[in-house]
Amino acid sequence: MEWLNYHHLYYFWVVAKQGSIARAVDELLLAQPTISGQLHQLEEALGEKLFVRVGRGLALTEVGQLTFRYADEIFSLGREMQDVLKGRPTGRPIRFRVGVSDLVPKLIAYRVLQPAMHMADPIHLVCREDTPEVLLTELANHQLDLVLMNGPVPASIRIKAYSHLLGSCGVSVFGTPELAQTYKRGFPKSLDGATFLLPVDGSELRRAVDQWFNSHDIRPQVAGEFDDSALLKTFGEAGDGLFFSPTAIEKEVRAHYNVSVVGRIEELAERFYAISVEKKLKHPAVVAITEAAREALFG
Repeated sequence: MEWLNYHHLYYFWVVAKQGSIARAVDELLLAQPTISGQLHQLEEALGEKLFVRVGRGLALTEVGQLTFRYADEIFSLGREMQDVLKGRPTGRPIRFRVGVSDLVPKLIAYRVLQPAMHMADPIHLVCREDTPEVLLTELANHQLDLVLMNGPVPASIRIKAYSHLLGSCGVSVFGTPELAQTYKRGFPKSLDGATFLLPVDGSELRRAVDQWFNSHDIRPQVAGEFDDSALLKTFGEAGDGLFFSPTAIEKEVRAHYNVSVVGRIEELAERFYAISVEKKLKHPAVVAITEAAREALFG
């Protein structure tokens, strides 16, 4: 494995900020030939030129600009780490990197993450959406602080991670006001033969919905299947069929998509989890959203 010499990178970072080796001499308290030699070794290790001479100063090459951005992040994080360990305010937002499973409704993800945006210490939220498999791999590699999922870590995925239950809620059936008026009376038997928009096969909600349909002898007409819950609701807003969504966000779904509730199914419980590599949650943003979800959203 190739190792980066961080002393060389630090000298490069200072020279890039100062604009010349001569001005960097005073800050680094090193002789000019020493700094020049360190920069040359870094360029040799990277196989790229980092500076070009412009007049009496230096300008960064394209590779130099890229290297400077990484170096700036590295040494800024180093200072922040020292401040945190010494109990001093960092002066910059806490970076909070979250992966959201593509099976989690967007409104649920928003309601779960929103408390992090209102903490006393400012947060820099970075959200990634992907499949659970991809996100859990990134979590295991410490590229993410947390993953939101609608189920615990599958046994088939061999990573060391902990599933923290945020809460559970029943499921509501939604439709346009006209469809809701049609199917409200006699619910749930009224749903037999109704047109539905459903999650794709294989999702936790789809399996639960199919079992519920069978147990109540309901035979829906499936007009569409979606792996994007927001797109599914958009079709529902247009009147293309009834659809399911967690009861915890019933108010938001009604307002956002201009739909009405046909009925509620408490036995169809959806569970949502925060997945972390920590057995005991420590990240301040993770603690904040977990407590808020358990007390307010699903409480």
